[in-house]
Amino acid sequence: MRYEFVPSCQPHPARKTPDKARCVDAPTLIVVALVVVGFIFFANVWTDVLWYQQLGYFEVFLTENLARISIFAIGFLIMFAAVFYAIRIAYHARPVYAPDSEIRDNLNRYQAQLEPVRRVVMIGLPVLFGLFAGSAASSQWQKVMLFFNQESFGQNDPEFGLDIGFYLMTLPFLGFVTGFLISVAIVAGIAGILTHYLYGSIRIMERGIFTSRAAQIHLAVTGASFLILLGINFWLDRYSALQNSGGRWAGALYTDVNAVIPTKAILAVAAALVAILFIVAAVIGKWRLPVIGTAMLVITSILAGGVYPWVIQQFQVRPSEQTLERKYIERNIGMTRAAYGLDQVKVERYNATTTTTAGALAPDAQTTANIRLLDPNLISDAFSQLEQFRPYYQFPKALNVDRYMVDGKMQDTVIAVRELNPDGLSADQQSWLNRHIVYTHGYGVVAAKGNKFTVDGKPEFLQSGIPSTGVLGNDTTYEPRIYFGEDSPEYSIVGAPEGAPHREQDRPASKEGGETQYTFTGNGGPNVGSFFNKVLYSIKFQSSDLLLSDGVNDASQIMYERNPRERVQKVAPYLTVDGNAYPAVVDGRVKWIVDGYTTSQYYPYSQQEQLSDATTDSQTTAGRNVALPNSSVNYIRNSVKATVDAYDGSVTLYAWDDQDPLLKAWQKVFPSTLKPYSEMSAAVMSHVRYPEDLFKVQRELLGRYHVTDPVSFYKNDDAWSVPNDPTVSEEVKQPPFYMSLQMPDQKAPAFQLTSSYIPQVVNNNARNVLYGFLAADSDAGSKKGVKADSYGQLRLLQVPPEAQVPGPGQAQNKFNSDPTVSQALNLLRQGASDVLNGNLLTLPAGRGMLYIQPVYLKSTGETSYPTLQRVLVAFGDKIGFAPTLDEALNQLFGGRSGATAGDSDNNGQTPAPPSGGGATPAPAADAKVALKAALDEANAAIKAGQEALAKGDFAAYGEQQKKLSAALKKALDAEARIGSTGTASSPTSPSATPTPTPSS
Repeated sequence: MRYEFVPSCQPHPARKTPDKARCVDAPTLIVVALVVVGFIFFANVWTDVLWYQQLGYFEVFLTENLARISIFAIGFLIMFAAVFYAIRIAYHARPVYAPDSEIRDNLNRYQAQLEPVRRVVMIGLPVLFGLFAGSAASSQWQKVMLFFNQESFGQNDPEFGLDIGFYLMTLPFLGFVTGFLISVAIVAGIAGILTHYLYGSIRIMERGIFTSRAAQIHLAVTGASFLILLGINFWLDRYSALQNSGGRWAGALYTDVNAVIPTKAILAVAAALVAILFIVAAVIGKWRLPVIGTAMLVITSILAGGVYPWVIQQFQVRPSEQTLERKYIERNIGMTRAAYGLDQVKVERYNATTTTTAGALAPDAQTTANIRLLDPNLISDAFSQLEQFRPYYQFPKALNVDRYMVDGKMQDTVIAVRELNPDGLSADQQSWLNRHIVYTHGYGVVAAKGNKFTVDGKPEFLQSGIPSTGVLGNDTTYEPRIYFGEDSPEYSIVGAPEGAPHREQDRPASKEGGETQYTFTGNGGPNVGSFFNKVLYSIKFQSSDLLLSDGVNDASQIMYERNPRERVQKVAPYLTVDGNAYPAVVDGRVKWIVDGYTTSQYYPYSQQEQLSDATTDSQTTAGRNVALPNSSVNYIRNSVKATVDAYDGSVTLYAWDDQDPLLKAWQKVFPSTLKPYSEMSAAVMSHVRYPEDLFKVQRELLGRYHVTDPVSFYKNDDAWSVPNDPTVSEEVKQPPFYMSLQMPDQKAPAFQLTSSYIPQVVNNNARNVLYGFLAADSDAGSKKGVKADSYGQLRLLQVPPEAQVPGPGQAQNKFNSDPTVSQALNLLRQGASDVLNGNLLTLPAGRGMLYIQPVYLKSTGETSYPTLQRVLVAFGDKIGFAPTLDEALNQLFGGRSGATAGDSDNNGQTPAPPSGGGATPAPAADAKVALKAALDEANAAIKAGQEALAKGDFAAYGEQQKKLSAALKKALDAEARIGSTGTASSPTSPSATPTPTPSS
């Protein structure tokens, strides 16, 4: 049998007319496709309009997109007009007659092929180039907006005496315009030359190149335009030299000032003169002068722009670099410190001791009482096991550190919100209705004391449970429902008419069973009740269920873009947003607090810093925090504090650094989006803290720029590095830590963000001794609209190298290599349990540097979680190791530290083994450790008592006798527990640690 293919729109041999039912017109398909694509584009744009309108930031959407459209249109029109008229002029200037030749015959063939589509090409090609140019131009909308709304810095650069604002807001715009116009001139020139060649105005002949008079004029005007723009670019390069980051130090150095900048001016004048020669050549028809001028310009640019500066650098600067570059290094130091906010750092020499003495912590009693023991990066599992209650809830990998007023005292707190986890639903619950209409929100805040734990090593909660209860409030005093968070679902549909049955899963009615239902009552998202809006959002989220489900009603709202950081980024596109948003219970709501930065890479003489490199540490590599984008900056300010309501997603932006000129410029662009910080409530103000990413960038720069002497800076003989995190196996920086502490020049402890320094690491060869300690005051006060004067103050303690204070790496090595500690930890590991080292905290105390590290134990069962079992402390070459920080400090400081730690109530109590599905350590192992610790305390009390007796201090002697009795009681209790398990020996032999008697 023979088959024959017949096109659907062609008549069949047996028929006289085509089958209209099967005939599909190609233009119709194109129109349909364009309509579909256009409607999808419209759906995405209009849903953005609805989102911004609902949130109250439609001004941002309108202003940004009008700016983009306007700049696109201008860029498109300039490129279109230039290319169009270049082609048109060249076409109309074509010669009417041309001599016959083989070349001409070939051109005739090309022209014949082009002629049917010539009009399309003459329009289409300029349109195509215009679209590319418009798109490139619109991406620079921020430079354009800053130029037209610029603000003065009130500070001049040291070379040209121009305001710093010129370099950040004017020069980038001028550079963008010049570069764009140069591109236009090049593209239009090439288009014109090709058209002239195609139609015979330019011909390659045996005797040379023939050009018609019209082509000569066209080329002369194009060349002159290009050279004028090139001259302007050379002139602007003089100022751009101050932003140079290619040398050893940023900014214009000796060679730049004395060779590059003058030659750029010469080249600018030379380019203008050659442009004039091109115009003259167009008039007189003589091309010798512009050709010679162009050749001279090229030679001059090579000699003056490259060879001459190289000669100056190699033969004048290099032999006397330290002397000649001193002034410019000084500029670099001063401008870099100003650009990064390092010029106000308080530097103090800290003559740290490494010798422990009894009572040394007495002056630091308040700091010691607040030392944080709970590691927010390890206890997430503990929060989950103790406070999750349902598989559809979750806690983040890393919790946050904040502070709250508890019983009249400021309490460091580890806090997290119980967010929704739709992936925790069972397989038979994974329906569209459940994921987007039923399970819509998390519930409640969970918080624990940072400096205390229960006897069995669990967090001591300040806020917990379902319903939410604790010192932070309950269901009647704050709204616990979490609709907007860092792990919220992509979108949820909430709301219903009054009187309609509840459809949202709210919270468990109790820990044992039962559930409650709820209906969202706020204004949390655009309305999706109308059929038109349902169609739009069905397209946006590619879901037919959204269009057809009966769970979507007239009062329904759709919540999306729910991550607090992403919401702030969308309503303030000019900001770089900090990688860590944190929750706080304020004003009866749960608010996410987000820090935003204004940045620039154009600050003169300031050192460039890669944000992603500076903010990467063990937290970001583990996925607990977000590193900043891979962009370079040399100016940064924490200009905005933002809050995002966890219930309805409302965003409030506060102008925190209202003196920042960049922020002032953006306030002129978006005048109604920012509130002054004077409107910030007292509750929000009390939870503002110094942002982590800004601190990371500053500490990275301060490693070199703590040196202000240009000679020392040139030698680089006092550069520091941020130490690697000794608690992880990878070579990655240690993160900064929030804690309450009192710096030497402070009268009371304050909430601070801290980090330490060691000598500069070269080729992974680090000498891990402490050289510096940096702290940023994070206490903004607790008065409405009043920022504490001390907030943001950076304090740097410089430790003399001769002090030989161990760095974090050395402290960790001492912990790991100490035989007593190793033996005790090995005993704890019995029973298939893991020992986890918590964050290694560093703080100035006892006139030296004190290291504290909590030690957690976690069994290997699926439902296990870490419990705090021991605390390691180090000071100088000595270490302490005990079930509580209070005991460990007493061990470290000769039996009497002079201060009381926050966990002192747990002294003498034996922590229980950790909970979980795995095996637990043998009771004897824990008892052996307790016995060893008790004997150490007893020995320390004996020594301290003898010293007091020798001095005739009977009061101190009596106090040591009390400690001795308490230690003996603990030793006897531990020995009894060892005997009850049939274990015959203690961790230490009697000869090594003799057991004291009461009579001693």
